[in-house]
Amino acid sequence: MPAQQKRLIFCTAGVLSFACALGAAAAVGSQLWVRGTVLCTTGALLVNASGPELHKFLGAIQYGLLAGQRVRQCGLGGRALPFSFFPDLLKIIPASIHVSVIVFCTALIIFALVGAGFFMFNAFGSPYETLHGPVGLYLWSFIACSCGCLIMILFSSEVKIHHLSEKIANFKEGTFTFKTHTEQFANSFWIILVCSLVHFLNALLIRFAGFEFPFANPKDSGTVTGAVDLMY
Repeated sequence: MPAQQKRLIFCTAGVLSFACALGAAAAVGSQLWVRGTVLCTTGALLVNASGPELHKFLGAIQYGLLAGQRVRQCGLGGRALPFSFFPDLLKIIPASIHVSVIVFCTALIIFALVGAGFFMFNAFGSPYETLHGPVGLYLWSFIACSCGCLIMILFSSEVKIHHLSEKIANFKEGTFTFKTHTEQFANSFWIILVCSLVHFLNALLIRFAGFEFPFANPKDSGTVTGAVDLMY
C-alpha cells in the first residue's frame, strides 16, 4: 500500500483513539450510566394501589460511577435526593467491583491516548520496529479494547446481579422499601461499548494497511526452508 494511504489510515485511527479517550473521560464523570424507576412497595401496599395509582409511588433514579440522584416518591409528592458513591455508599455497594470499573476506565483513557500518540507517530514520524511499529499499535488497541469489555462486564454484573439500583434506592430508608420497577443502561455505558468497537476497528485498520498480526509466521518461510533442506 502506498505511504500516503498508510498515513491516512494511521491518522484516522489516531483521531478515533483520541475521541475514545475524550468520550471515556466524559463518561466517568457523567451521571447517566443507568436510569430507571423505583417503586415504593411499602406505600403501595398500605393503600392497596394498583394500575394508574402506582404512578404516585414511582420514583426516579439515575447514577454513574461517582454520583447520582434519586427521586423518592411515596404518594405524597417527589423529593430529589442527590448522592455520591464515595464515601456515602461504600458500605452497601460491591466496592471492589465498583473500584475495578473506575480503574479500568482510567486504563482505557490512558491506553487510548497512548495509542493515539503512537498512531500519529507512525503516520508522520519514523517508527521503530517494536513498540512504535505495528506490534505496538496492535498492543495498545488490544489493551484498550479489553479494558472496555471488562468495564461493561463488571458494571453489568454490579447492576444486574448485585441489584445496585435497589441498594441505592433503599439507602438510609428505615421505613419505606423500594423495589426496581424499570432499569436501563444510559448513554455513558454505550459510549464505552462504542470505544471498545472503535479499538477493535483500529486493529483491523492496521491490518488493512498491510501489517501482519503479531506472532504471525510468514507463509513462505517453511517453503524456503524445505527447499534449502532438499538441496543437501
